[in-house]
Amino acid sequence: MKDEMILVVRRSLFDQLGAFQGLNFEVDRYLPELLNRSQNFFTPRAAAETDPSLKQIIPYALLVHEGRVLHYVRGKKAGEQRLVAKGSLGIGGHMNDQDEGLFALDRAAYDAGVQREVCEELRVHSAYTNHAVALLNDDSNEVGRVHLGVVHIFQLEKPEVQKGEAMITELQFLDRTQLQSRRDALESWSQICLDHLDALLAAARPLPAA
Repeated sequence: MKDEMILVVRRSLFDQLGAFQGLNFEVDRYLPELLNRSQNFFTPRAAAETDPSLKQIIPYALLVHEGRVLHYVRGKKAGEQRLVAKGSLGIGGHMNDQDEGLFALDRAAYDAGVQREVCEELRVHSAYTNHAVALLNDDSNEVGRVHLGVVHIFQLEKPEVQKGEAMITELQFLDRTQLQSRRDALESWSQICLDHLDALLAAARPLPAA
């Protein structure tokens, strides 16, 4: 089976832009450089998973309805075996060489790629808005060291979502108290998002009209 070719940037670019641990809300500072065709390239996924000189660009979408966040558990068919059985708030995955629109060098093309990724994993039966609100980095573990997340908030009008892939189990919207009770079972990216959920949701709200 041919190895998946995924989008990466060099760790040195991340360091040059300003490395950080946790969340960074300066999306307009980082994302254009990460999507710049002179700065990124495709490489086989298997090699990238163990190469900390590269950062894999991972859209990470939280689906929200009236303050409740979609939660699921990664089943045995998950592509990232190191995260199996972990709870997650983020839907998304690698940008691969099939995402041709990604390189139109505008945010609309990138967001369309993110929406395709989410709609592969879920069946969303609701209107929604999509906001890229933060960058996410966690160098505290071997999975995080080779990934760089772009956190998106999908605000849904209705809580009508079904799973689209077998790796997604126990899919349900949970309130803040329910999420906190599951915090220790969440993957590290989801723990970081939960700890800063108010700021992420605030960043997704449209600015009031002048």
